Amino acid sequence: MKLFLRFLGFLFTAGTILFVVGVAGAAGLLWHFSKDLPDYSQLQDYEPPVMTRVHAGDGSLLAEYARERRLYLPIQAVPKLVISGFLAAEDKNFYEHGGLDFTGIARAALSYAQNFGSNRRPQGASTITQQVAKNFLLTNEVSLSRKVKEALLALKIERTYSKDKILELYLNEIYLGMGAYGIAAASLVYFDKSVNELTIPEVAYLASLPKAPNNYNPFRQRERAIERRNWVIDRMAEAGFIKSADAEKAKKTPLDVTTRPTGTRTFAAEYFAEEVRRELYERYGEKKLYDGGLSVRTTLDTKLQVLARKTLTDGLVKFDEARGWRGPVSKIDLAGDWGVKLADVKALADVAPWRLAVVLEVSDQSARVGLQPGRDPGGYVSKEREVGILPLEGVKWAKTSGKVPSKVSQVLNAGDVVYVSPAKSDGQFRLQQVPEVSGAMVVEDPQTGRVLAMVGGFSYDQSQFNRATQALRQPGSSFKTFVYAAALDNGYTPSTLVLDAPLEIDQGAGQGVWSPQNYEGKFFGPSTLRFGIEHSRNVMTVRLAQDIGMPMIADYAKRFGIYDDLPPYLSFALGAGETTLLRMVTGYAMLDNGGRRVKPTLIDRIQDRYGHTVYRHDERECIGCDAPKWNNQPEPSLIDRRQQVLDPMTAYQITSMMEGVVIRGTAGGVGFQKEVAKPVAGKTGTTNDEKDAWFIGYTPDIVVGVYLGYDKPRHLGRGATGGHLAAPIVKDFMKVALADKPAVPFRVPPGIKLVRVDPKTGVRAGPDTPRAILEAFKPGTAPPDNYSVVGYGGGDGSGADGGGRPWGQGVSPDADRAVRSGTGGLY
Repeated sequence: MKLFLRFLGFLFTAGTILFVVGVAGAAGLLWHFSKDLPDYSQLQDYEPPVMTRVHAGDGSLLAEYARERRLYLPIQAVPKLVISGFLAAEDKNFYEHGGLDFTGIARAALSYAQNFGSNRRPQGASTITQQVAKNFLLTNEVSLSRKVKEALLALKIERTYSKDKILELYLNEIYLGMGAYGIAAASLVYFDKSVNELTIPEVAYLASLPKAPNNYNPFRQRERAIERRNWVIDRMAEAGFIKSADAEKAKKTPLDVTTRPTGTRTFAAEYFAEEVRRELYERYGEKKLYDGGLSVRTTLDTKLQVLARKTLTDGLVKFDEARGWRGPVSKIDLAGDWGVKLADVKALADVAPWRLAVVLEVSDQSARVGLQPGRDPGGYVSKEREVGILPLEGVKWAKTSGKVPSKVSQVLNAGDVVYVSPAKSDGQFRLQQVPEVSGAMVVEDPQTGRVLAMVGGFSYDQSQFNRATQALRQPGSSFKTFVYAAALDNGYTPSTLVLDAPLEIDQGAGQGVWSPQNYEGKFFGPSTLRFGIEHSRNVMTVRLAQDIGMPMIADYAKRFGIYDDLPPYLSFALGAGETTLLRMVTGYAMLDNGGRRVKPTLIDRIQDRYGHTVYRHDERECIGCDAPKWNNQPEPSLIDRRQQVLDPMTAYQITSMMEGVVIRGTAGGVGFQKEVAKPVAGKTGTTNDEKDAWFIGYTPDIVVGVYLGYDKPRHLGRGATGGHLAAPIVKDFMKVALADKPAVPFRVPPGIKLVRVDPKTGVRAGPDTPRAILEAFKPGTAPPDNYSVVGYGGGDGSGADGGGRPWGQGVSPDADRAVRSGTGGLY
């Protein structure tokens, strides 16, 4: 008996020693793993990377920019159904345990022992709190040390933060596949829905993804995805989160995934969105752009943007088709499945309703074409094959060697890959061709500088180069407007006569003589400033620039933002310098708004992730706008401190003269009066050798600018002027954009005097003067009975030529061929 008691004492002592040693060892291990644990207190101030969202002016989503597609959602905004789905799938006892699920740990340990040596990944037993510790503070390393640290951190986190805070961090941080981080982004990516719109099967599918989203891809692993989703539905029912009947119904529901586009959301706005992205990058840097959660409200008018895209591309296609057919995009072998081969040919993604097609059969009167099949979100080519007919009528534009085709077989062959668009008849198509010529279009609000629409080329998918903001082009005659504005602002009137006659300028030693020419090669003798701008007279503009001086013109060009430093050469008065379309449109906006400086902008307002406004374009001060309530105080007033860059009376004079451009000048045959039927002012521009064609037109509400030209400038063709190419595009745009707008006239500023004059001579009109017009004059500048001529070297100041004849009664085209010194460069 004593021996037995002694043995028991030995066992007790040994057990006590082992217990003490075990406790000491465990304490040592805990100390070892605890000493270098990450600082979990940083979770309190955690700001996860959140995508930047860009919206159009009407609030519709325009684009999203992110490295991790995430929208942070407070726990209070997460529906109970979503919470129950994730708890059922990941940690049903989340609200009961203190950070560790010991039952789960025991189960995982048993599984590990059974699979030891099999190289199988150990079964997890992590609670949501442990996953938060791992995702935020640790790595994905599979090791005992990481699990110990994870457990220790979970205990500390549970003591520091509420359950709701921990769950909020988890639901916003987890990766759920397809680039989506957090439940808010995943709901949009998979189902294009807000979280509060999700159904039971949709919630269950999202809750099945945290462990291994790639294993349950809805397209490549569809059966496994449905099986896992149904498992989650069963767990939700077992936990009492949903009724059994609802669970059975949910499991029978097909897994329908509606993926959300990742690019620009508004069709035709790709150039606009990219310009906004570049500005955000320059303003805030890469990290803020992609991780900062900015909310950007842009100036984009979605309806005007789609219209601008259509009218510009229609104009480019019309010009290109007039030059004939250049051949197919590619050729493929028709043997086997033509659809798979055609699917591999890259098609432009932003030229709808155009589609890529392959010619299957050709006859004299038609061709049978197969349309490029689509791909499902998993990347697999659709098995459906669409075919259509391309009749002879649909290819007649495709001239070869200058001849209109009489047979389809003269244009197409079997195997040709071409673009087609739907014709009016079902199943029939029209042959299309991506134009070689390019161009740009900008629509701007003249009062604020807000860019309402921007098209930077035919296809963003073809070329991301934005020709509206990045292409430096010669504006040609469209710059003359600012030369005439400078003259009107410095003593000239619309009725001032300038000699339109041959001119030769000595450019200095060894530089030869420059003789500027008018486009038609004709001269009209002494002509009014109005006539000069309406008919875009080059020689008159050069004489005017000589008279007022190129330094003054350079100053006005800088005021209007056209050029930063215009060289003092006379050829630059004709638009020989290079600038951008956006700069030109903004310059015209200042003429339109009465001469006030505006800064072009694509962004109205930027807010940070907390909703605080960090940028606002409208810098006007509002007195009284922040009053808490009405207390008989004066009405709020906006203080506009924008710089006046031009006399408002001058701005109206030049506007009135440019109304004449679209009525009887270089844009007179376009049809603005008949088809737009609104007051429109504007100026055409055609550069040297007809390399660019411009038109910038405006009404009191909008300014619209267009240019056409090859990316590598070359001759567009004889007669390819701004009036023939660019102006019709602006007209087509305005005809639709202003269809429901009232015909508001341009505002006449105080002080302007409207006088009836003869538009040919500029003198006051008599009762019987034919086609007299109302001309705008500043106080004291109304025309006298006789007048002088700028640029005429002879005469005695009496208003008559050397032979005593009044000007305008038959001036010789060779009059005043005086060699005058100057600095004009070649143009």
